[in-house]
Amino acid sequence: MKKIIATALAVGLGGVSMGAVAKPQKIDHVLLISIDGMHALDYVNCSKGISGVNGGSPYCPNLAALGATGINYLQASTSRPSDSFPGLMALVTGGTPRTVGAYYDVSYDRALNPPAIATGNGVAGGACTPGATPIGTRTEYEEGIDLDQTKLNGGAPSGDGGINAIDPKKLIRDQNCKPVYPWNFVRTNTIFGVAHAAGMYTAWSDKHPAYSSVSGPGNGSNLNDYYSPEINSTVIPLPGVVTPTGASCAAIRDNTHTGAWSDSFDNIQCYDTLKVNGILNQISGKRHDGSMEAPVPAIFGMNFQAVSIGEKLIEKSVGKTGGYIDNEGRPSDALLNEIQFVDAAIGQFVDALQAHHKLDSTLIVIAAKHGQSTIDPARFSPNVNSPATILDNAGLLPLSESPSNPTGIGPTEDDISLIWLNDSSKTEEAVAMLQQQSPPTNNVAGIGEIYSGAGLNQLFGKDSRTPDIIVTPNVGVIYTGSSKKLSEHGGWSHDDTNTVLLLSNPSFEAKTVNAPVVNMSVAPTILHALGLNPYELESVRIEHTPLLPALPFLHSRVWADRESED
Repeated sequence: MKKIIATALAVGLGGVSMGAVAKPQKIDHVLLISIDGMHALDYVNCSKGISGVNGGSPYCPNLAALGATGINYLQASTSRPSDSFPGLMALVTGGTPRTVGAYYDVSYDRALNPPAIATGNGVAGGACTPGATPIGTRTEYEEGIDLDQTKLNGGAPSGDGGINAIDPKKLIRDQNCKPVYPWNFVRTNTIFGVAHAAGMYTAWSDKHPAYSSVSGPGNGSNLNDYYSPEINSTVIPLPGVVTPTGASCAAIRDNTHTGAWSDSFDNIQCYDTLKVNGILNQISGKRHDGSMEAPVPAIFGMNFQAVSIGEKLIEKSVGKTGGYIDNEGRPSDALLNEIQFVDAAIGQFVDALQAHHKLDSTLIVIAAKHGQSTIDPARFSPNVNSPATILDNAGLLPLSESPSNPTGIGPTEDDISLIWLNDSSKTEEAVAMLQQQSPPTNNVAGIGEIYSGAGLNQLFGKDSRTPDIIVTPNVGVIYTGSSKKLSEHGGWSHDDTNTVLLLSNPSFEAKTVNAPVVNMSVAPTILHALGLNPYELESVRIEHTPLLPALPFLHSRVWADRESED
């Protein structure tokens, strides 16, 4: 078996020549950064400059500097659907929803039972009989499972949140009526679990306690340090917090929107800065809160929300609109400010790694869970006559999925529509209804493509979580009906899926890779860089996920000498 693994890693995973490779700097740490929403085009424009923005000069100098010693992948594609939950899991498992089972923060599982009580966002509680056939349930892994989603720490009884903020009564339940924690909802293991089992120290920061899913599976202990300030909590002053661009958060920067950090261009920067400070503490050999000494993690990182907010938010109260000026990706002033904020934070990370003599031994991975559609503002078309609305009017949706349910969480629709019917045998009937109401002319539902049956199963297989129907709309159409957004993600368009992907280390020579790659390759590549076996990842074995090409440490370690049992 170990010869098979050695051959597969040398030929199948790498996808590059077996010629002589210069010995790279030993990698002891990987800093994984997801700049949610950032496209490959955004990186090209900000690192090289584009006329009409910042006087034509580059406006992300720190990211550009990483590119000078980095591999830039121009055609990287994130998960499909391109939502935060499957996008994050792709980066850390090496898998798609086919193996991981994560389609969206909010989805459906026919083989699980409802939570004991309603979630904060309206997934209804219900009965559960141990050992009985599960009745099926809406699933939620976002702020609705917090003890108190209005609190920055998620209502945790002590500390700043993390997994202690999860309310087990709001978790969906298995056949034995036991709560299904986020790390056990995902079906395959993660880079954090593999590294932790190898005795390495691991850490991650994200936007919900629910995103502790990256620790899966097990008992939630694969992360030594998890930080998750709740992004949809009520905005509060943050004494002592100063953004990387110098703005004080001691007072609320934008008092016009305090219901959630994501409702404001200014407040989102204060929120992201909390996680930035956590990373800086970890680089300096402390826990994220600076409370005690700790090893610098072997794998650590965070997600930024600022660019995603800059791409899609319409903040009428302060007269600011985000997004892009044109189809070439020139950012609006609001988006430009968010990109510059994130770039300044990246600069702080690099400076801290240098100051603590960790830069040479750290692989920095700049990625994105998802893109955002549409870049071209002329294509934007908000559409409230969604596929879920059409099918709900015909009585084909369960109450939990119904857009007409006044207390429910609503359908899974952004710039995609995931449909779970109340009777899967009526799938063809439902598709015919959608086809009838979306003719080539006068397509009031904005429907682009409809996937069902064999066409859907080809992509995802068929199990208890697979939607009955997936609808991808015409480019620019979003189904949320929100007047606060001018773009969304979740769909399969180029703007949704083509994301920044840059791997950097001071020992690398700058390269540009034009060949298509997938974000799922980030996970096995991280393990390989650390000297761990990528085949420890279940999704990598099942889906044959390749390593990213063109990196100098590919094939530099002798896997045939590693013990591996059949």
